Amino acid sequence: MSEPLRYLCICADDFGMSAGINSAVLDLAEQGRISATSAMVRREVWLAGARMLRRLDPARFDAGLHLDLTRPAHAGGAEPGLGGLIARTYTRTVFAPGVQADIRDQLTRFEDAMGRAPAFVDGHRHVHQFPVVRELLVEEIARRYAGSPPWIRSTAPGLRQGPDRLKARIIHSLGGSRLNALAAKRGIPTSSRLLGVYDFSGDIEQHERRLSDWLSACRTGDVLMCHPSAGIAPGDPHGGARLREYTALLGLRLEAAGGSERIELAPLSQTLRQA
Repeated sequence: MSEPLRYLCICADDFGMSAGINSAVLDLAEQGRISATSAMVRREVWLAGARMLRRLDPARFDAGLHLDLTRPAHAGGAEPGLGGLIARTYTRTVFAPGVQADIRDQLTRFEDAMGRAPAFVDGHRHVHQFPVVRELLVEEIARRYAGSPPWIRSTAPGLRQGPDRLKARIIHSLGGSRLNALAAKRGIPTSSRLLGVYDFSGDIEQHERRLSDWLSACRTGDVLMCHPSAGIAPGDPHGGARLREYTALLGLRLEAAGGSERIELAPLSQTLRQA
């Protein structure tokens, strides 16, 4: 009898935000520690990173768009708070034509730099699921990629217990179910559940324990998001956490994580094709 097998997509977010993030993502991809990355195509080092990202085999690695609607006012500046965007989208006072133009521009920038469509779309700070944004995003994906749409990341919580479960539930409550329903209506695939939510606190040992818990809980179709970096960029509030994540992922040993079941890394686009 063959050993039970679970396929997991480990996705590094924020590619293009800094040179340290790009370096960590490319290193982890080449070592087979991650199977996807989502790119911020309006950030400073996206184009430099894209030249190296194109070298990865798209059949073995998913490169997607990390929809970025809370960019700093100037390069190296702090990101604005998320509350204003949440308020404008939930009251539907956000300027919808501007959001639509931004979505289209970011998809085009990805296509121009990579020479292909994104394998998936998600959102920096999960903005892709907010009201107005989700409707415009799903409509643009359906229009632009009618024959073979990229998958969309679901924010459905992956853990039912643990100290970070409340944050995961709050994230999903900001529009996750509505986004999944819209995508299903238009025939756009989505991931199953989201692992990797935490408050960016703790030391390396604590993060290794979190990683072990997420791996133990994973199911085929899930995405485990991560935020590794090989260096700390000035002004990055999560710089220390990024370094810890990078170190923990470098030591990742899947063969010891699944218990009686084997876990294998795979890009989610490949998993969905096999389903």
